[in-house]
This record gives sequence, structure tokens and C-alpha cells, in this order.
Amino acid sequence: MKKTIALIALIPAAYLFFWPVPIEPVRWNAAAAPGYTGPHAPNNRLAGLQLIALGDNQGPEHVALGKDGDLYTAVENGKIVRIKSDGALLEVFAHTGGRVLGFDFDADGNLIAADAMRGVLSIAPGGAVRMLFDQVNGDPLHYPNSVVVAGSGKIYITDSSSRFAPSDWGGTFQASTLDIVEQSASGRVLEHDPEQNTTRIVAKGLSFANGIALSDDEQTLFVNETGRYRVWKISITADGLDVAEESPLAGILFDNLPGFPDNLMRGQTGRIWLGFAKPRNAMIDFMADKPLLRKMVMRFPQFLWPIPEAYGHVMAFTEDGRIVVDLQDPSGAYPETTSVTETADRLYVQSLHAKSLGWLPKEILQEK
Repeated sequence: MKKTIALIALIPAAYLFFWPVPIEPVRWNAAAAPGYTGPHAPNNRLAGLQLIALGDNQGPEHVALGKDGDLYTAVENGKIVRIKSDGALLEVFAHTGGRVLGFDFDADGNLIAADAMRGVLSIAPGGAVRMLFDQVNGDPLHYPNSVVVAGSGKIYITDSSSRFAPSDWGGTFQASTLDIVEQSASGRVLEHDPEQNTTRIVAKGLSFANGIALSDDEQTLFVNETGRYRVWKISITADGLDVAEESPLAGILFDNLPGFPDNLMRGQTGRIWLGFAKPRNAMIDFMADKPLLRKMVMRFPQFLWPIPEAYGHVMAFTEDGRIVVDLQDPSGAYPETTSVTETADRLYVQSLHAKSLGWLPKEILQEK
């Protein structure tokens, strides 16, 4: 009888230690979370968002102002919808059949979209969709995420993970969770030249490369490294640079941020907006240097994973790293505030899963 009981007790232990999981965790050292202090002192300036209904759509993860004055947003079901700035008109502009995350407009008015399921697409002003590219040097894009188009016509893209493609792992959330828990830092920044139809790796070695923006002179890229709470400055002249190796062509602008940085958007008067999809989580940081423990946690049911609580938070900074705006909503009423799209009179707040598009009047920037 005792042997039977012992054998039964061994079953859950064997499961926790030996059941196969898709990740091979890499040890890293997470600095102690700074909390909400200094320029990130707690406030409620992001609370009370006004909402534009999205009908049956949800997840306005990226929002951009078109040359026609309309707002364009990519939603969870693969559609890109066009909205009048006052929310009076909502119509489907295009449907990619995947999940567009970031996008930007080129000089001809084409919408250049990073579709996490398909690749980088070009969508004509009339809504026709064509594949622009889906590989680099024969290697498929696994997780196209964010896009910025330079005045030169060159397109810069983050490929968040070379390990976990959303099309293989049940969606963007599942794939991003696997990549960030594993910490193999397989994310990269790419440059595509449409004239030459060539694509190259600018930089690699990023733990979930995410938001991307260009400096005003278009010589430097700002790139969010979500998995390690950082923002990088990377020269556009970098070529195959591994950010783990010291180089004058790349440096950390912000380190040890209080949350997981997501999108980057250029605003007005020199501002660059950054959104935090989630705040830091003490258990996630505790497990940073414990690969075996991370493997064990991935064997738990998903509802037991240490997913951070909701917390609304966006900030704006200057190119030299000075934080000039910080807006928070500790209640997290508007989920996963990924960034802000700034227009002449409003701030539109992007979100991974919200069922509406949130906005605030620009007067909030004068309030303290």
C-alpha cells in the first residue's frame, strides 16, 4: 500500500519536472523593479477615457492618422478599420486574413502592415492587399510586429521572435508569452528596400523586439525590447549587429522600466509615445535566473501562469531620453495600453484587447 501511495505521489512530481514544454529557458538577471516612482509617480491622468465603439471588433492595437484625415486601426480579427476622428463612421478598409499589429503609410499612400500571421503587406489606398515580403535571407519572418517607413522609402520592421510564430502557437498572446518566458532573445530589427526588393538584418539579440520609431533625422531607430523592460537606440547603419555585444551603433536609452514596453509612436513637438501593455510582475522577475522553475510553471494550466495585473500606463519622451509626459490609470479599466496616437486635439490610446478606442482631449497634457 505504501509503495502504491508513493508511486501515485511521484506522478505529479514527474509531470512538473519532465513533461515536455516548447521553451528552453535562458538564464538572465532582472534588476529590482523600480516601481512607480520619480517620473512614473502614481497618477490618474489616464482614467476617464472617452470611448469610440468598434462594433464587433476589438483590440485596436495600433492607430495611425491617414493623409485623408481619417484614423486607421488594426483589430484582432484581421481587419483594418477606418474611423472618422469623431467616431461618426466606422468601415472596413481591408482584411488581411491574419492579425496586423503595427503599420505605417509610405509616400504613395500605401499602408505597410506587419501581419504577425503572414508577413509584411502593402495595402493600396483602395484596400487591395499584396505580400511585400515574408523572409530575410531565406529565413521566414516569424513574428512581424511593428513598422516605420523612412522618407527614403526604406521600411524598418521588428520581427519579435525567431522562435515562436503566432500562426504556430495559437495567436499573438500565446507566442509572445512563450518568447518572453524563454528569454532566448531571438528578436531582430530588419530593413527592407522596396526599390531593390532586398531585406537585411539591422540588429538581433532582442528579447521580444516590439515598437519601433525613427529619430527626427531618420538616422536612428528607437526600439522597445519588451522582454527586458528596455528601449534601445540603434543606428540605421548597423548591419547584423548583436545587441549583446558592445557597439557605438547601439545603446540603451531606457533600462529597467516599470512595465512591459509595447508600441512606439512619434507625437508632436518632438515627443515619442510609449505604452506599457502590462506592469512588472514580482514572480516573473524572481524566475529570471531560474530556468528550471520557468519550465515548471509552463506546465501549469494557463490560468495559473503569473500574468501581470491590468494597469493603464503611457508615457512620452524626447530623443535624448527625457520623460515629458506620464499618464496612468491604476484601475486598468482600459486594458493593455500599448501606446498613444497624437493628433492636433486628441490623444488616442491603443490597446491589445479593448472593445473600443479610447481617447483624451490634448488639454490633459497641461494638467498636473
